[in-house]
Amino acid sequence: MYKTIDLTPDYARVGVSPEGCGATLQCIVPEKYVELGERKRKAVIICPGGGYEYCSEREAEPVALRFAGAGFACFVLRYSVYRKKFPTALLELASAVKYVRDNSKEFDIDKDKIIVMGFSAGGHLAASMATMWNSTTLANALECDPDYLRVNGSVLCYPVITSGQFTHEGSILNLIGEGDANEELREFLSLERHIDENTPPTFLWHCADDGCVPVENSLLYMAELSKNKIPFEAHIYPEGGHGLALCNDVTATWEGHFQSVCEGWADLAIDFIRRL
Repeated sequence: MYKTIDLTPDYARVGVSPEGCGATLQCIVPEKYVELGERKRKAVIICPGGGYEYCSEREAEPVALRFAGAGFACFVLRYSVYRKKFPTALLELASAVKYVRDNSKEFDIDKDKIIVMGFSAGGHLAASMATMWNSTTLANALECDPDYLRVNGSVLCYPVITSGQFTHEGSILNLIGEGDANEELREFLSLERHIDENTPPTFLWHCADDGCVPVENSLLYMAELSKNKIPFEAHIYPEGGHGLALCNDVTATWEGHFQSVCEGWADLAIDFIRRL
């Protein structure tokens, strides 16, 4: 099954203007066949990166096809970007989780196995959902019980996590508004602060030499996962930089994107998701 739907949550309910907002959810789901019977597949909702300025196509459909090929139901969220204040994109991701759960029978999905995956700024969005899924603000906006928005796992790829010393400033400014001195919101967007017993199992990978989003983002998140006894798997590669997507010719646009040392992350993430 291959289709794209529009997501139009009630933005006013979270205090943001709907002007210029809008998200789509691209559904790439293995077809149901009588011979195979019901599979109750795990669902993976993918959030591409792009600094909250755009959604990278390199981290969108190609990744979905890779994971759909492993037997998962995949969904690519193209969320509102470029100075759309928090929690605009988070409401859209919550809406995507609700849509997938609402339609679990049609998509032959196990409604209790919904995983969010994100790259770079999309990793910040996925981690926001992983740590804030039980927000009453999101539940009220989508008119559902908070537990209905639960995510059951996360895969974070060179994610933006912190808004402090090691932040990716562009991503955070696009969430709080450039020139806005809202220090309370800035601190709130530092996601390592939100990890608790409700955070789902997590897979992370990052390159130690990432010059765009410092590896400390993942290290801070890992430390809090460990402190809260949340199961996690992490891979820190010695080199590779940033924005690698699948690390091969499927998503490469220049020679720096070919990083064989990191290419195995997808197989490792597939194994992680299968074990959830």
